[in-house]
Amino acid sequence: MNAKRKEAPVPQSGKRAGRRAADPFYAREASRYAEPLPSREFILQALEAEAVPVDERELAKLVGVKGQKAEGFTRRLAAMERDGQILRNRKGAILVAQKVDVVRGRVEAHPDGYGFLAPDEGSGDLYLPPGEMKQVMHGDRVLAQPSGYDRRGRREARIVEVVERARSRIVGRLHIEHGVAFVSAADRRIQHNLLIEPGATAGAKSGQVVTAEIVVQPGRQTQPIGRVVEVLGAHDDPGMEIEIALRKHDLPFEFPPEATRLAARLPHTVRPADCAGRTDLRGVPFVTIDGETAKDFDDAVFCEKEGRGFRLRVAIADVGYYVQPNDALDLEARNRGNSVYFPRRVIPMLPEKISNELCSLNPDADRLVMVCDMSVSPRGEVGRYEFYAAVIRSRARLTYTQVDRALYAKPADVAGAVAPLVSHLESLDQVFRALLTARAQRGAIDFETLETVLEFDARGKITRIVPAPRNDAHRLIEECMLAANVCASDFLKSREHKALYRVHEGPTPEKLEALREFLKSFGLNLGGGDEPHAKEYAKLLAQVKKRPDVQLLQTVLLRSLRQALYSPENVGHFGLAYESYTHFTSPIRRYPDLVIHRAIKAALAAETYAPGKWSELGIHCSMTERRADEATRDVQTWLKCYYMRDRVGEEFEGSISAVTGFGIFVALDEVYVEGLAHISELGSDYFHFDPVHHALRGERTGKTFRLADRVRVRVVRVDLELGRIDFVPA
Repeated sequence: MNAKRKEAPVPQSGKRAGRRAADPFYAREASRYAEPLPSREFILQALEAEAVPVDERELAKLVGVKGQKAEGFTRRLAAMERDGQILRNRKGAILVAQKVDVVRGRVEAHPDGYGFLAPDEGSGDLYLPPGEMKQVMHGDRVLAQPSGYDRRGRREARIVEVVERARSRIVGRLHIEHGVAFVSAADRRIQHNLLIEPGATAGAKSGQVVTAEIVVQPGRQTQPIGRVVEVLGAHDDPGMEIEIALRKHDLPFEFPPEATRLAARLPHTVRPADCAGRTDLRGVPFVTIDGETAKDFDDAVFCEKEGRGFRLRVAIADVGYYVQPNDALDLEARNRGNSVYFPRRVIPMLPEKISNELCSLNPDADRLVMVCDMSVSPRGEVGRYEFYAAVIRSRARLTYTQVDRALYAKPADVAGAVAPLVSHLESLDQVFRALLTARAQRGAIDFETLETVLEFDARGKITRIVPAPRNDAHRLIEECMLAANVCASDFLKSREHKALYRVHEGPTPEKLEALREFLKSFGLNLGGGDEPHAKEYAKLLAQVKKRPDVQLLQTVLLRSLRQALYSPENVGHFGLAYESYTHFTSPIRRYPDLVIHRAIKAALAAETYAPGKWSELGIHCSMTERRADEATRDVQTWLKCYYMRDRVGEEFEGSISAVTGFGIFVALDEVYVEGLAHISELGSDYFHFDPVHHALRGERTGKTFRLADRVRVRVVRVDLELGRIDFVPA
């Protein structure tokens, strides 16, 4: 017999019942709760009807709440306040947030004490003076009310309510002065000193780096209070810069027990049953080509001649076979978003059993893969392609240096693992040249950038900074991966399956106008009208390639473009000149690639894969990518400062890498380090900043410092705490 359905409670009689009956969502609330409260909509309706701020007790009467429901009603109001639906004025009275011209957004703090509110709806930032910043920290979400303009003409705001705190912990240096302990944050955007409760230093000594938990958040009249929960050690201990960066940027670096246990249960090798239903490509001589220090090999390649063209196969580790949607490993991989590569240390997206062993395409071991099998014409056009699951056995783990030597240096003594593979590598080189032809035809932008490598001694101290080697073997692999990524994007698009695209938009109208104004002074022009194509950028770069000021022009062109990100909205990739592009080739270290693998498998099976809200996933993965970039940049900056602290007083040649209203940043030639020459050190003159021409000009002398200009500077100060190197013109 079917169980009797529980009926909704009957509203109470009398005046209060009449009020409750007016609640348009009473039935919904009654179906959810045995003791229903007034719906949020009804509460807002009552407030709007009063048209003035209402005391909580009076509001309770208006919506028919009394007695034992008062506590639940207070909790509902608190939730509405957190969600920005209502506000309380200074007297505690309640009002509808939308009626008070409030803006909801995120606080962006500046090291000098002031900040900005970045509104959620994307309108212009609002200035928050130091007085307003006392009650918030960088990243907090707030409701603010525009309050006019400051003396510099900036739109100013007053914080009405802190909706959400961005952090519950702070990493920084512990100081003990006159018996009072406090922590100064490593993140210079946090200007508050966190007072430590008496006896809550966890035994840390003054000057040590600690992690402190915030017990009391800052207020208008109060400092934040906390307690030490972790003692990391001395600030100059080897690896301390990484420990600080992990905590400063809230990078997950320890796997939850559930994920660790799940990884431990996975097999150590590929079992025969795992190969069922897969194409057996163990007889095909795939190879991996990576850097000397790489440990996670997620792509292998093989190419052979096919008529006048080529058959290129790109095999990518089938991470999705082992990491299932919404299991503990998947949830943690999504949380991390990507692996983070620090000097001498990697924070992997997946446990090492997966990233370095089971899914890494190590030589002479069976591995499960997803293959993108392509036919490439002599002109580099990809024609037929298909995706399928396979099992491979890599022939060799090659490095870029080995491949470059075998293909381009042509030494007579090519031996070892490379020797029997030279003919296959030559086919790879031929398809690479064809793909380069297509790249040029397509008009992709090819900026020449310099990356550096930090070298360390046995004690973990930096010994020197050198340019990262880059040769045609790097570009060979890049072109193969680009081809596979484009096929993945095209495949999902043709199957009308949703995807997470890697999108890169062209310049904003404002940046485009500034760029053209800048180019005018050089007698140059960027074609393409209001919506230039990447071809126009590529054409201009080719035009200025042999000019002495090519570095300046390339830098300005690069800075006019927007940042690439992940989105379900396919707007194309401007820089690569692709109408549709996604990431497929690195599922060991990038979560978007794992998502694309799942989408491809679903489409092959005529099914649909849904990771949740695609737009939210795109925002999250873009955030984790930026977070990783910021953390690695912090670590490199600290290490470079540590390296330069013994070189104070020395002089170096360099180029101006950035021009601001407060000075010039100079990148040194010999040591590949950047520092600031403050405007006050540039000479006895008033210097005016010209943002269009990226220059500082002296009012009296006419002396000009322009982006990419050559200068000679002397190192006068190195601040490890601030991560800053100061120069003066030599």
